[in-house]
Amino acid sequence: MISIPVIILLVIAACVLLWLATTFNKLVGFRTRMEEAWSIIDVFLKKRHDLIPNLMDVVQNYATHERETLDNVVRCRAEALQAKSPEEKIKAEQGLEGVLGRLMAVTENYPNLKANENFLDLQKRLGDLESEISTARRYYNGTVRENNIYVASFPSNIVAGIFNFAKGVFFEIAEKEKAVPRMPAK
Repeated sequence: MISIPVIILLVIAACVLLWLATTFNKLVGFRTRMEEAWSIIDVFLKKRHDLIPNLMDVVQNYATHERETLDNVVRCRAEALQAKSPEEKIKAEQGLEGVLGRLMAVTENYPNLKANENFLDLQKRLGDLESEISTARRYYNGTVRENNIYVASFPSNIVAGIFNFAKGVFFEIAEKEKAVPRMPAK
């Protein structure tokens, strides 16, 4: 016959194992949702990257004096395409978003370009993609938040540490893009 202290130890061991398995499975779920959310963003970023050469072709025909801006767009797009990890991609995309914003601001100086049907279509498609990226970014950041809370909270942080579950990286806009633009003094 098994003694009562042995039964108590077996019950405690079973409870600990059940908790470990449940916590591990939750961490796997959070990581999987983060990866899924990132893959959604990646699809939209790919579409934006594919759209940029067409936009550049149209803008080059009109904005011949904007060589530096156009070169920056090409450089930032290349960096974004070469980035591998989400951290690298986030940094590269922040740079690309900034130069695309400057490119769109520059086009305001070219009325013929703003009237071009191809440009208007590309500008609309880019705007739609930016909206989709923004929605996907909110979903991704929500999954990162949930993961990070669970990875950092006690006692799940113990299991996260043992099995190398890491915090995710938020996809935020670049610091310089957060600043409120100032109008030049007259």
